[in-house]
Amino acid sequence: EKDSFGKSVPQYRTQVFSRWTKNNLYFLFVCPYKELHLKPDPNTRQETNQLWNWDVAEVFVGSDFADINRYKEFEVSPQGEWIDLDIDLHNPHHEDGWKWNSGFEAAAKIDPAKHVWYAAMRIPLTAIDSRPIAPGNTLRLNLFRSQGPPPRLQEITWQPPMSKSFHVPDRFGLLKLVRSEP
Repeated sequence: EKDSFGKSVPQYRTQVFSRWTKNNLYFLFVCPYKELHLKPDPNTRQETNQLWNWDVAEVFVGSDFADINRYKEFEVSPQGEWIDLDIDLHNPHHEDGWKWNSGFEAAAKIDPAKHVWYAAMRIPLTAIDSRPIAPGNTLRLNLFRSQGPPPRLQEITWQPPMSKSFHVPDRFGLLKLVRSEP
């Protein structure tokens, strides 16, 4: 519940739940909002390039600790639009990574009475990690949200990038795969 520079934004306290199976990594975002900034005429059947210009929940995840400038980005809007990107910060036009397709699935729902929207993601682990899937695997991760229209846009982060850009991989946190107890 911090902005991009680490300032607390408790009114947008976002909850994120995560699980993994032998094939997939799952995320569920619970996103309180004051005002939604939605793309007109949403298309949930195909990727929406530049979805980051609207309200969105985002997962940045990488498994390459030797080159942290390579990672994947997954986004879902409150309307269920989605995009996945193969990010390579060595490329000056890393946003061209949207042409990559991970096979991830997304869903979303808005609860206007509670002023909350939900985003669910199912990400194939083979799209983000070449290692055999096992407890103990660690991934580099950051979680983001963009909320509200300009000029009231509020960016919410898990690990603040301390920059106007979310693309600061040395500020990512870690996600360790552990087996849950029955």
